[in-house]
Amino acid sequence: MDKNRIEGTTKQIKGSVKEAIGKLTGDRKTEAEGAAEKTVGKAQRKVGEVADTVRDKTGG
Repeated sequence: MDKNRIEGTTKQIKGSVKEAIGKLTGDRKTEAEGAAEKTVGKAQRKVGEVADTVRDKTGG
């Protein structure tokens, strides 16, 4: 499993928690930061998935 998949998933989870805390407390800045972190995590996870696919197809 590619390192980016693990780190991306971690960022997604942290971003989701931060976003939820922002919503609960009414802190729009924290909510926006969490949403952004979640999006970055999704992208990073996707990069890891692609790397895994390429590695599997090329036998590397």
